[in-house]
Amino acid sequence: MISIREQDYGLDVALFNEFTLADFKLLEQALLKRAAEQGQPDVLLDLSGMKDFTLDMALEEVRFMRAHENDFGRFAIVADDVWVNLATHLSGLLTHARAQYFETIEEAQAWLLGPQPL
Repeated sequence: MISIREQDYGLDVALFNEFTLADFKLLEQALLKRAAEQGQPDVLLDLSGMKDFTLDMALEEVRFMRAHENDFGRFAIVADDVWVNLATHLSGLLTHARAQYFETIEEAQAWLLGPQPL
């Protein structure tokens, strides 16, 4: 299940239980819409409620991010599971996404609301 909310900096995305291809398609639409409206939106990705993901979703995520890697700003990722951290880190390596990892949503939001690095 996925929850997507627009913010001044871009999007807040929270994932719960299993992250499926259908969820990722919703995320794709929201990312492309926000990028068209705002330029390079930043994204807070809360994975702390995610328990699992499907392989087809993971493959689509890499394909999408490689095709759109210059369309988005920073990704603040909140995850408390070592395997989720590893999977998102590997995905970031494959796509060259600018990602920072946090333990809490508050830390992630503060980073996104802070000054952009040059």
